Amino acid sequence: MSGRKPLLVIAAGGTGGHMFPAQALAEAMLRRGWRVRLSTDARGARYTGGFPHSVEIEQVSSATFARGGALSRALVPLRIAGGILAATWRMWRERPDAVVGFGGYPSIPALAAAVILRRPRMVHEQNGVLGRVNRLLARRVDAVACGTWPAELPAGVEGIPTGNPVRAAVFERAASPYIAPGDYPMSLLVMGGSQGARILSDVVPGAIAALPAEIRRNLRVSHQARPEDQDRVAEAYSASGIDAEVQPFFRDVPRRMSEAQLVISRAGASSVADISIIGRPSILVPFAAATSDHQSANARGLVEAGGAILIPEARLDVATLVAQMEMVLTNPEGAEQMARAALSCGKPHATETLVELVETLSRKGKA
Repeated sequence: MSGRKPLLVIAAGGTGGHMFPAQALAEAMLRRGWRVRLSTDARGARYTGGFPHSVEIEQVSSATFARGGALSRALVPLRIAGGILAATWRMWRERPDAVVGFGGYPSIPALAAAVILRRPRMVHEQNGVLGRVNRLLARRVDAVACGTWPAELPAGVEGIPTGNPVRAAVFERAASPYIAPGDYPMSLLVMGGSQGARILSDVVPGAIAALPAEIRRNLRVSHQARPEDQDRVAEAYSASGIDAEVQPFFRDVPRRMSEAQLVISRAGASSVADISIIGRPSILVPFAAATSDHQSANARGLVEAGGAILIPEARLDVATLVAQMEMVLTNPEGAEQMARAALSCGKPHATETLVELVETLSRKGKA
């Protein structure tokens, strides 16, 4: 009998929204005794620092039509085709037991290779609306797992609601006790996704500076900002006498979130999942340019449950944000109720559900 470990190939793009749930599945499958390989491009490889060391990282050739000039875009099909050829050759030799894509253009080569070689395959869509790549592949895979439910799916495609897997570091903080706002040191976490968010950098420092002195003096802020915005955001906080740490990326977001009285964030699927698993009041500002406004769809469950306040990007200004922050930070009972409501939206078993799907898929492939 062969002692070969089953092999899972995970294909994911280069943002935290794709990579964090991919990391959660990788961690779980390793615990089940699987061998795991991540297929991504050079941009995605920058986000692999949190993956377990035993995950094999394979960089493939891929590209997106969303960036670059005319020549760069003209070469996109050639680069993707080269990635598909390389992935198909390797997959033909190794015959993975399952292939799971989490979206983004870097997931195309591995999933296309799985289609060509008829390997068991599925996609996981984090958002309430399928991204371009997952929409393209939805009819060519064996299953479409949905992190946000209900999800908008192509005609004839059935989705499987799973929830969005969260990393082990987030799960360890699940349902952490919430300390309601009061006249003592409080923490505020500002997140714009793994890419930061310029509008939050433009508005949040001024809004915090405009809070009443009795609130402002108790606040310490963790603000995730783009590298090009980091200095000006830090200077804005400093000029207002606000204790703030400004970084392009926090590797300890779960800790900071669990300590926060309030989270101000984009409504990326991974951010929404983290907020609901840990259970914190939030003010969500969906990215207006997101495909099919999928971030508003992501936020819907938290907002309808009473766990979050939604401010459309077009309405985000200092006065609006001050009013909403003040409402949460001066109302301990209301803030506690928001934390409980957020927690009620969490899907703590999402990773286990996805693991079971992968293993079922693998067994069907051997039948």
